Amino acid sequence: MTPKEVLEFAKANKAEMVDFKFVDFLGTWQHFGTPICEFPEAIFTEGSGFDGSSIRGWQAINDSDMLAVPDPTSAIMDPFTKIPTLSVICDIKDPISGKPYEKDPRYIAKKAEAHLKATGVGDTAYIGPEAEFFIFDNIRFDQRMNAGFYFIESDEGIWNAGAEGKNLGYKPRHKEGYFPVSPTDSQDDIRAEMVREMEKSGIYIEKQHHEVATAGQAEIDMRYTPLTRMADQVMLYKYIVKNVAKRYGKTATFMPKPLFGDNGSGMHTHQSIWKEGKPLFAGDKYAGVSQMCLYYIGGILKHAQALAALTNPTTNSYKRLTPGFEAPVNLAYSSRNRSASIRIPMYSSNPKAKRIEVRFPDPMCNPYLAFSAMLMAGLDGIENKIDPGPPVERDLYEMHGAESAAIPTMPGSLDQALAALEADHAFLLKGGVFTEAVLTSWMDYKRNKEIDPMRLRPTPYEFFLYYDG
Repeated sequence: MTPKEVLEFAKANKAEMVDFKFVDFLGTWQHFGTPICEFPEAIFTEGSGFDGSSIRGWQAINDSDMLAVPDPTSAIMDPFTKIPTLSVICDIKDPISGKPYEKDPRYIAKKAEAHLKATGVGDTAYIGPEAEFFIFDNIRFDQRMNAGFYFIESDEGIWNAGAEGKNLGYKPRHKEGYFPVSPTDSQDDIRAEMVREMEKSGIYIEKQHHEVATAGQAEIDMRYTPLTRMADQVMLYKYIVKNVAKRYGKTATFMPKPLFGDNGSGMHTHQSIWKEGKPLFAGDKYAGVSQMCLYYIGGILKHAQALAALTNPTTNSYKRLTPGFEAPVNLAYSSRNRSASIRIPMYSSNPKAKRIEVRFPDPMCNPYLAFSAMLMAGLDGIENKIDPGPPVERDLYEMHGAESAAIPTMPGSLDQALAALEADHAFLLKGGVFTEAVLTSWMDYKRNKEIDPMRLRPTPYEFFLYYDG
């Protein structure tokens, strides 16, 4: 829509409020609202001011004024407000210079798409993420000087198989939650309502299902779209998942590993490059891909440990990225083989369906940064003709000794991932897509606000291990 069409759309839907949404540095939506009378057509160029110093990882308090500039193509009616509300996604600008803000993740994604075009390699990067999540019935957690705990409750949890009172059974066993029908799958209606809200909001959905873990693990798959648009959709996807869960008196989380002893939640990310409407990853090489596609894979594998700081950006991410539990820790590629970190799906021989699936990202990432970083790694592979080596067809989880040691793996902690990013990030700086300041701010925030505080706090399991020592 154009700005004028957005105003007509708002009038037709009797919008009384406008919700300005933007993504913060870490990948969480923030928002503020105005009455519709404060939403003239000029706001699409002039923006609306806010305090950038109160947003995580952004401006200092002595340089805090910023502008949120709505993107007219993002306008929808918010599906969860009582009062009719127009929702718009915003870009962030500096009010003095009028330039896009360097740390706005959406600006970085747009630069990545522009860089792709500037290379001449292609004109569109299509992204198709498969974000997994859990739907729980109750969650409690706290951290104090003298106490720290979390407690998850789920009617579907196999740990409730012996619960007293009315108990109908039908709990998915550990690692047996993939595709059961109801009543074992108790959340089909919830996921279907999530799909309905997503479709009403303009997201094309391909399928929804229960995932592998017990206790309400779920997946809803979106049809691929260009990079920045898909990052917008991921943010809307999370918003809808959480709010529909709340409608049902439940709570949803995208934490990679909320449960010990069962599968975690990943975000397998399908990607391909097109030019002038033609797919460039189809060819006559291994698994029906092109040489360009193999070089792209080579770039992802070469830079995967550095990418992890952006694609797997929490300390909890590395509770999932451990051997076993179908964790894609092995830096190899294959067709059909889900034990490799990169898979070439073989569902269709149609050239338009030819793509790669990068399996290590998780849904706690900032999608604008993660998608951009993977594209930049792939383009570096194409530019430098990085050979990904031979594919691995064997089950990597069954390989041991020297055979296993020959295959690199993902970092084992966020600390290691940040160190890898510090040592290997020149590929991200090409075309000015990422900057040294952005990456330094990211690494500093993660170390000071997440890694160091985690180091200082005892955990319940440490008491289990050591209290009587």
